[in-house]
Amino acid sequence: MMSVDNIKKSACSSNSGNLVYWSSSFPRQPARVLIVEALPPWWSETCAVLCDALDNFLSLACCLDGPCRIPLLSLYAISRQQECLLPFVQVRANLARLRSCVEELRSIPGEGCIRGAARGGELLRQAVLDSLQQFKQYIRHTCTGNQASNNAFVEVTVVTSQPGRGIVHQLEMGLKDADLVSLKRLLVVQIYSAADWSQDSPSPVATQAETEDSLLLGTEVDLQRVENSVFAMETVLKAWLQEQGGDREHLHLLLPSPLDSLIPGGVCVKCDMQERLISPALIPLNPNLGVKTESVWDFLPVAKGSTNQSQLPQRLKAIKTLRADGVCESVLYGLPLVIRPTTCWQLDWDEMETNHNLFHALCHTLRSRDLFLLLQVEPAQRSTAGGSGVVSHYVLQPSPSLSLLLKPVVSRELLLPCSLPISTQDPAPDAMQTMQACLTQLDEEFVYNPLCLSSNLYQHLRSRGLVSQPRYPYRLQPSVARRNQSQPVEGPKSTGSRQPRQPQNQGRQLGANSKVRATVAPFPSSSSHSSSSLGPPPAKASRPALTLLSSSGGGRRRQAAALTLQEEGNDDVFMAIQAGPLINQP
Repeated sequence: MMSVDNIKKSACSSNSGNLVYWSSSFPRQPARVLIVEALPPWWSETCAVLCDALDNFLSLACCLDGPCRIPLLSLYAISRQQECLLPFVQVRANLARLRSCVEELRSIPGEGCIRGAARGGELLRQAVLDSLQQFKQYIRHTCTGNQASNNAFVEVTVVTSQPGRGIVHQLEMGLKDADLVSLKRLLVVQIYSAADWSQDSPSPVATQAETEDSLLLGTEVDLQRVENSVFAMETVLKAWLQEQGGDREHLHLLLPSPLDSLIPGGVCVKCDMQERLISPALIPLNPNLGVKTESVWDFLPVAKGSTNQSQLPQRLKAIKTLRADGVCESVLYGLPLVIRPTTCWQLDWDEMETNHNLFHALCHTLRSRDLFLLLQVEPAQRSTAGGSGVVSHYVLQPSPSLSLLLKPVVSRELLLPCSLPISTQDPAPDAMQTMQACLTQLDEEFVYNPLCLSSNLYQHLRSRGLVSQPRYPYRLQPSVARRNQSQPVEGPKSTGSRQPRQPQNQGRQLGANSKVRATVAPFPSSSSHSSSSLGPPPAKASRPALTLLSSSGGGRRRQAAALTLQEEGNDDVFMAIQAGPLINQP
């Protein structure tokens, strides 16, 4: 997860419309254009599904902290005419405007007649070209230099209920001679029902012919079919939140070189990384989502009182049992907590023994049946505003010992799309031999022992701590500033005198009641005071006071020391001290 400081640094303001921010963590995120084909009679069946999915997605995307995942968004609607419902705007912290646009899309009637498929294809072509032109104008007026050249990419998504392959062919032919330099990808999403799937399945001959036409046109138009459901459309939209770079690999996996190989430096496997879920730490609006498991006190519910007696225990309600082999590790996040039977002294012996037996039976039953428990947080008090509130879910895993393991599990709202089909083909023989030879060079352990690994954390913390500490602590001795007594600054006649050192407790009391700022620059070693500037001062020696020397004519040497006292009211005193080397005054 990202730290809070990095999250705040990468956050951008939605009110600054004169500049578009692309975070360094997501440097190649394209702007997004959504073109919705709201033509009757299909629109009456897909309107509620698409608008609900848009409403859910934008509610999540607008409040996400961290890197900017969707820099710009624009929305078009194709009904009886082309209409731009939303010009390019920033998504973050702009929920009110985006929701009003969704409601406007929902108000488009789903009944009536259209002029034909050719008219709809022409409107789609015009909407794509108009969005590209608006994007160029927006970038030209808001970004300059490298920003305009590095981030001038837009991805267009067309949502339709018509047969998808016909829409793809119309767009390919209509955009044949258009300027598509800023277009990174054109995606056609077909919302289908069970009856429409068999009707639009193409023949292999037609598929090969259309693929060749697409290669000749140089226009990449992808087709994705999804069912008519809110979750399916949310999955399409949440793909926008994932990193869309592709310009460089994310990870190099280094393996030892085989014995009979001449590969220098070993074998390197280059990989890309993909987020599986949205971290709850990126949603700062509600602290109840994803209860922290970094410590026990973070996990406990927040109590109104400040004493330990007011701290109530967290209540987790079991809602389902899960097969252990049916829980994917990618949907678990956070740090685990070990659950044991309580030894609270406030329980009597009979109740503690009964509770211990129930815990033991639960561990044994779950482990013998190879089951997990799915838990849901029970709110301490119901919301009085009528809302249901946000709840978290956890998975409870058994272990051979008398303990359980509690892990947070992701819910539907935070899940990101991840298509990982199972490979049905065997690896290439030469690659298989190379990889087997690499793995045989590694030591094999039957049990992972964390005591055998060291991260050099102790050495790092010691080095950081020693570097950050000064050579010896300076203590400010403001002998000229007191709370109830103010003295004028004396002239050059007091240069040879020494002021008595104040007691330590008196100096602390003065520092607590005054606002004091001190800046002291060391003297160079070549000066006459170099012997006193090297090393720590004596333990009991009093320090000479810094005074002001009046500068007269040229040729005189003066000490660059300034002492400024400014009284603020009757109580507060501000003091600044600066010291420098002796210089010749011209």
